[in-house]
Amino acid sequence: MASTIEKKEHSQVVISFEASKEEWNEALKKSYSKNKGRFQVPGFRKGKVPYQLVCQYYGEGVLYEDAMNEIANAQYPEAVKEHDLKVVSRPEMDVTDISEEGIKYTVTVYVKPEFELGQYEGVEVPFKDQVVTDEDVDAEIERLRKRNASLEEVEDRAAAEGDTVVIDYEGFKDGVAFEGGKGEGYNLKLGSKSFIPGFEEQVAGHNVGENFTIEVKFPEDYHAAELKGADATFNVTIHAIKTEVIPELDDEFAKDVSEFDTLDELKADIRAKQQERADKDNKAGFENETVRAVCDNCEIDIPESMIQNEVEQMAEDQAARMSNQGIALDMYLQYVGQSMDDFKKSLEPMARVRVKSSLVIEKITEVIDPEVTAEDYEEELKGIADRYKIDVEEVKKSIGEDSAFIKDSIRARKTVEYLASKAVKVEPKEPEAAEAAEEASEEAPAEEKTEE
Repeated sequence: MASTIEKKEHSQVVISFEASKEEWNEALKKSYSKNKGRFQVPGFRKGKVPYQLVCQYYGEGVLYEDAMNEIANAQYPEAVKEHDLKVVSRPEMDVTDISEEGIKYTVTVYVKPEFELGQYEGVEVPFKDQVVTDEDVDAEIERLRKRNASLEEVEDRAAAEGDTVVIDYEGFKDGVAFEGGKGEGYNLKLGSKSFIPGFEEQVAGHNVGENFTIEVKFPEDYHAAELKGADATFNVTIHAIKTEVIPELDDEFAKDVSEFDTLDELKADIRAKQQERADKDNKAGFENETVRAVCDNCEIDIPESMIQNEVEQMAEDQAARMSNQGIALDMYLQYVGQSMDDFKKSLEPMARVRVKSSLVIEKITEVIDPEVTAEDYEEELKGIADRYKIDVEEVKKSIGEDSAFIKDSIRARKTVEYLASKAVKVEPKEPEAAEAAEEASEEAPAEEKTEE
């Protein structure tokens, strides 16, 4: 029998079904065949108890759950197809009536929300492109110089912040050496804050060959319980003091660190590469802000199930990324003192943004219907191959020559590019100006706001 649907608030849909007496009895028989091996009645071998006796001995209700699943598994998919429902939640079944005439039941689901698109062409997007400056190039040059710096020993002065000292040390608490508090020939960069507070500062000012004692206090949150907040002394000997020597900035430096012969050529290459990265960031940033602006023009009542599905996916993605680094997500959360529930709760705002963006882009894609050419598809597969450093033929074997998922991804990307091409880039307001404008808007009389 055909199903009927009732649309409720928040994209909830209730589907009503009926099954005839004959259909219900057939489902009960199938449930019996599936479960008869677990029924035992005196005088009968296990699995050999007749259907009628099972119903008398156990009650017919013992067969209902699997019988209902049998009925629903046949009717529910057909109803989803018949009513063109885009289901986004697990179905919840409720039996409303069982009688001599058959059975009636409902299935409650949430579906993709219906909504009206707001303005999506010509939206104003506050955005300022990144432009590589001389300062950016100089900063990269300085990083190159520091990466290529060398350490040279000095003997004519005391150790100072920024120096690397080679030391022996041994720590004592109440005059007794403690575990993990001893090191020999250790290279310590003063000012790196890699030792407990006060240690590096007291090493500074001493010379090569000196043996001296320093006093420190361990932090209250120190990882070793027996040393938390404890006073300690360290015997320290300095064997060497090394200072960082940064290479001169000239053509010879350019030759040493690159394939270029002159410093000007190196700087030009750095500028070009930085601007290439900036251009990619500018494009991605403007597209993201355009999608945000378009989404702001839409009101969507998103089912909570869609948000939670996205949260679960985000949590799984995070766990996979951390696993690749040898870190278990649950262990990390335990270390930082956060429960899994709290972690997932923190993902909800971003999940809501992502779901809304996906719904809006999907709907605009249906409207503008961007074409996916064979060249687009081939380029997408090549991009996947490049990302995973495998041959494109391997990608084709895995994904196929005509993947609907890949085509949908291309269409969505083309939609975002289309929106960005139609958007109007405007200068962002300075923070002070933006705050002043907001305050003026709040203080303006209602009539003036209406007229505006």
